Amino acid sequence: MDTTKHGPDRTNEADAPPDPRRWWALGALVVGLLVVGLDTTIINVAMPTMSDQLGASTGDLQWIADSYIVVFAALMLPAGLIGDRYGRRLFLLVGLAIFALGSVVGALVGSVEGVIAARALMGIGGAFIMPLSLSILPSLFPAAERGKAVSVWAASTALGIPLGPILGGLLLEHFWWGSVFLINIPMVALALLVCGFLLPVSRSASAPKVDIAVTVLVVAGLTTLIFALIEAPEWGWADARVLVLFGAAALLLVSVVVRETRARQPMIDFRLFRDRNFLWATVAALVPSFAIAGVLFLVPQRFQGVDGHNAFGTGLRLLPMLGGLFVTSLAGDKLVLRFGYKAVIPSGLLLLGGGLLMGSTGSTGDGYGWTAAWLVVTGLGIGLSLVPAMDAVMANLPPERSGMGSALVQTLRQVSGALGVAILGSVLASAYLDRIDTNGRPDEIADTARDSIGGAVKAAGRTGDPALLDSARDAFVHGMDLSLLICGVASVLMAVAVAIFLPRRTVATPVPAPGPTGPGESGHDREGVLHP
Repeated sequence: MDTTKHGPDRTNEADAPPDPRRWWALGALVVGLLVVGLDTTIINVAMPTMSDQLGASTGDLQWIADSYIVVFAALMLPAGLIGDRYGRRLFLLVGLAIFALGSVVGALVGSVEGVIAARALMGIGGAFIMPLSLSILPSLFPAAERGKAVSVWAASTALGIPLGPILGGLLLEHFWWGSVFLINIPMVALALLVCGFLLPVSRSASAPKVDIAVTVLVVAGLTTLIFALIEAPEWGWADARVLVLFGAAALLLVSVVVRETRARQPMIDFRLFRDRNFLWATVAALVPSFAIAGVLFLVPQRFQGVDGHNAFGTGLRLLPMLGGLFVTSLAGDKLVLRFGYKAVIPSGLLLLGGGLLMGSTGSTGDGYGWTAAWLVVTGLGIGLSLVPAMDAVMANLPPERSGMGSALVQTLRQVSGALGVAILGSVLASAYLDRIDTNGRPDEIADTARDSIGGAVKAAGRTGDPALLDSARDAFVHGMDLSLLICGVASVLMAVAVAIFLPRRTVATPVPAPGPTGPGESGHDREGVLHP
């Protein structure tokens, strides 16, 4: 049975009036989510300074960035399951506290190893914050308001990404590199205080016990998979190490699926994917995640390497995409009520594909106006596809499985994003190497220029070689165009698939948790929206 309490015991949340403080509680969740999104990008601004002051190598800097991402993605699913079983509010607060502790450690340590450990600790905290902040929404909001709440949740997860370079640039102009960690402390403290007072106690007595063996297999499999995706563009997709990592990840994750599908009361209920509503809503959420990761990987490099902007200016120039996302994410619930998921989600994917295809026509001579235009259209498409897809996912989850289900989808989204960066990074690197002209340059200069657009800018500046810089910029934009073309075509194809296969009647028909409790043990009204 799903147990949700806020003060007095409420045995039937469907009959209880909504808590009048629910929007304040959502505001506290937004603050917590902001730091998770913020720390995916703010660290990049501090890396040059950390390289100088800590003596960090390129490999060290990669691990400073990746340690957070790997731990975050690998632990989300176990974190969601623990929240379902032992309390979503409790472990959301635990996640916030761990994130704050990691931030303090990151600011105070004076070594590369210490910063990597701090980032990994923050990844553990983020793994609890992300899925449990979403899974607790049905405890706060009735079905009629859930879409708007999910819209705010989704917008807040995206807001921190462009804010990272903006805040990071401002902090580093006045303070030392550790300030990019300390900025988290007041935000997390506020989220802890407000969430502790306003969030309802929410847990599921019928949720399965945490299976240690399955948890270890999941964490090991996802860690191996994410690490392989991160290293594949640099090592090469056919490199023996990459192939071994992919093989090991596949073996570990397949063993999880086999074990859980045979279990009488599985910890991870893969039966959820038998529901076409849940399946296609989940699939629809993956393409925008792939596209967001790709755009945020490509566009900042264009702004800095081709257009010559600094990190602060880059963050500001990403805001049009965020503006578009806000508009459609906040209007999405009304559109779903009027037209249904089957019309809205494919429309959003088509809009997303249109924006990306606009971006794929770029050239080095484009002004910012054109870039801003396609970023706006892309943001509109992300908001109109991702937010309704996540709402459809939550509508089809039984309350006792909301933490596990949301964590499962968030994990798949993280894998999709890592896959996007890996694939598009490989496409970009290949096209860049094919197009850049380094003939007649010394080997050291040529190697530096061929390594990346940032390396080419430094090499050209050091040697006073404008022809090399022009060639590198042209090669980068060519590779970026190809990458955006792939994203755009994938979005259009997914729009067609979702339009065909997503059921017209998107009604929440949650799969009951397996085991002796049986169906129907729910304290929430999970009725979805009927669309003929």
